[in-house]
Amino acid sequence: MKLKLNLRRGVRQVFLASALAGVLVASPAAQAETVTAVMQSGLRVLDPILTTAFLTRDHGYMIYDTLLGLDEHFKIQPQMASWQVSDDQKTYTFTLRDGLKWHDGKPVTSEDCIASINRWASVDATGQVLMTMVQSMDAVDASHFKVVLKQPTPLLLEGLSKISSRPAFMMPKRIADTPASQPITEYVGSGPFKFVAAEFKPGLKVVYEKNKDYVPRSEPPSWTAGGKVVKVDRVEWVGMPDQMTAVNALQNGEVDFIQQVPFDLLPMVENHDGLKVEVIDKLGAWTYFRMNHLYPPFDNKLVRQAAMAAVSQEDVLKALVGNPKYYRTCAAVMGCGNPNGDNYGADWVIPGNLDKAKALLKEAKYDGTPVVVLQPTDIAMLSAQPVVIGSALRKAGFNVKMKTMDWQTVVTQQGNQKSPEEGGWNIFSTYSILASSGDPFGNTTLAANGRKAWAGWPDVPEIEALRVKYAQAADAAERKQIAARIQKLAIDEGVVAPLGQFQIPAAYSTRLTGIVAAPVTVFWNLKKSDK
Repeated sequence: MKLKLNLRRGVRQVFLASALAGVLVASPAAQAETVTAVMQSGLRVLDPILTTAFLTRDHGYMIYDTLLGLDEHFKIQPQMASWQVSDDQKTYTFTLRDGLKWHDGKPVTSEDCIASINRWASVDATGQVLMTMVQSMDAVDASHFKVVLKQPTPLLLEGLSKISSRPAFMMPKRIADTPASQPITEYVGSGPFKFVAAEFKPGLKVVYEKNKDYVPRSEPPSWTAGGKVVKVDRVEWVGMPDQMTAVNALQNGEVDFIQQVPFDLLPMVENHDGLKVEVIDKLGAWTYFRMNHLYPPFDNKLVRQAAMAAVSQEDVLKALVGNPKYYRTCAAVMGCGNPNGDNYGADWVIPGNLDKAKALLKEAKYDGTPVVVLQPTDIAMLSAQPVVIGSALRKAGFNVKMKTMDWQTVVTQQGNQKSPEEGGWNIFSTYSILASSGDPFGNTTLAANGRKAWAGWPDVPEIEALRVKYAQAADAAERKQIAARIQKLAIDEGVVAPLGQFQIPAAYSTRLTGIVAAPVTVFWNLKKSDK
C-alpha cells in the first residue's frame, strides 16, 4: 500500500511539474513582485464587448475602466467621469477627470467615450433599450460630453455603471469604431493594468503589468468604484484545466490564488497552513440553462416547458456543490433575496416533475428531434449542470446528444445562430452573479428581442415592452410589479430555466492581503508579502 501511495504521489508531482513548466518558468520579470492566479479557465476571448463571458469581463476590468462604478451598497459612483443633470432630468453632462491616459500615452477624450458607448450599446441588452431613449450624444470639448434623453430614465446611469456581464468599458475611438460584430485586435485601455501582448499564450497564460501612469481615485475601493490602486508589479493568469493540479500548485506555493475551488477539493485547502478559503462574492451566483428558441424542438413553448419541468434543482445543486452550506433552490430569475425576486413557477421549476414533462412532450407531439447539449469539461462550476440536465431530459423522453468541449469554445459557440445540424446547439448552461441579475437589464437572460437578444434568442414582445416600462419607471414599487410580470413570462415562455443559487469559494496564499470583496474578481488593492 505504501508503495502504491508513493507511486501515485510521484506521478502527480511529475504531472504538476509538466503542467506548470510552460507557464510558470522563464518569466522575463522573475524578480518583479508577481501574483500568479488560476482563473476559472484559460483566457482566449479578449474582446469584452463581443462576449458576456465572466472571464473576459474580468480581463476587461484589468485593462479598461468605466465612466461610472457601482459600490457595495449598489450606489452609482463617479469613476472616469462625474455628471450633472438638468432640471428636467433629460440632459446629462459628463466631465472626464484629470489624468486619464490610454496605455499608449494619448489622453482619453470625449470622442473616445462616445464611440465606446455606441459600440457597447449596439449589442448589450441594457444599451439597446437605452439608445431608443437617447436623442443625442455629442462632445462639448475634449473632456466634456452631453447625452440628451427623449424622456427621463435612470437607465443611463444604471447602464454605464453595470458590472456584468458586458460592462461599458471605455476604449480609444480608433478601436471602439470596430463594429461590435467583429473582435477588436488591439487591447489598449486606460485601466490600472496593461495587457502584455508579447507574453499572451491563449488558454495558457495572460500577463498584466502595473500601469504606472494610472491615476486612481482617492476614495477607498468598493466593488468597481473607488480607488483602483495597484500594489504589485505584475499579475499572471495561468491556465490549469486539471483542478487537482491547481490545488497542488497552490499548496506548494507555485501559484498564489485560485479563483474557484471545486467543492470536492475544498478539504484539501481549508485547513492547510498558509492558505485561506474565502467566498469573495458574498451575494453569490445563480445557475440556469438556456434553450435555443430558433430551431426545433425548442421553438415550441410546450417543449421548453417540458425541459424545465424535467430537471430537479436539488439534483443539479447536489452534483455541482454538494454542501448545502453553499447553495439554495430558487425559482426567481432575478434572485431570491433581491428586491425583484419573485417565486412564480417554484412549484414545478424547482422539484423536477417527470410526469409533467412527459405530458407536455406528448401534448407538443415531440418527434424525437435530437437535443444538442453543450458540455464544458474544464470549469468545475459548469461541468456538472449539463450532465444532470442531459440525464433528466433522457428520462423525460428527449433524444439527447452531449457535445463536450472546453468553456472558451462554448463561449464562442454561444453566438452561433446556425441550426444544430450545421454546428449549432440546443441547450447550454452557465451562471450569473446575483449582484447584477436583480433587474431586467443587468440580467442578460431577460432580453427577449429575438435574434438581437443574448444566446438563445427568445422573441417575447411583451417582455420587451415591460422592460421599456421598467426603464421609464423610477418608483421602486412600480418596478417591482413590472418585474413580477416579467418573471411570469420568463418562466411560462421558457426564456430561462433557473437551477438555483450558490456561492463560490476562492483560495489563496496568506501572503496576499487587501483582496476586494466584490462580485467581480479584481486585483487592485492587493498586496503580496515576502513571507
